[in-house]
Amino acid sequence: MARKARIRLTSTDYQKLEDVCKELKLIAEKTGVKLTGPIPLPTKRLRVPVRKTPCGQGTATWDKWELRIHKRLIDIDAEERAMRRIMRIRVPEEVFVSIELL
Repeated sequence: MARKARIRLTSTDYQKLEDVCKELKLIAEKTGVKLTGPIPLPTKRLRVPVRKTPCGQGTATWDKWELRIHKRLIDIDAEERAMRRIMRIRVPEEVFVSIELL
């Protein structure tokens, strides 16, 4: 019975997220384990409308700020060699990683 590890990656920086996904793919190829993904999950958009004039005088003009949170899902066989290599990856501060064993 092969156990699986589900890796969820979230980040506000798209490029750094893709770099971590590429590293995980390379590890899977080198160790010979089965990898499914990266599956792009829906991007969460946090929108904040802000009034341009702080005093409230003049016309009501608004700035709209947006923060996008990108997500990826990767399933990989939880083989010991592969998991040890995955734990040694240098992950940037902007990328949040959660690993769940299934």
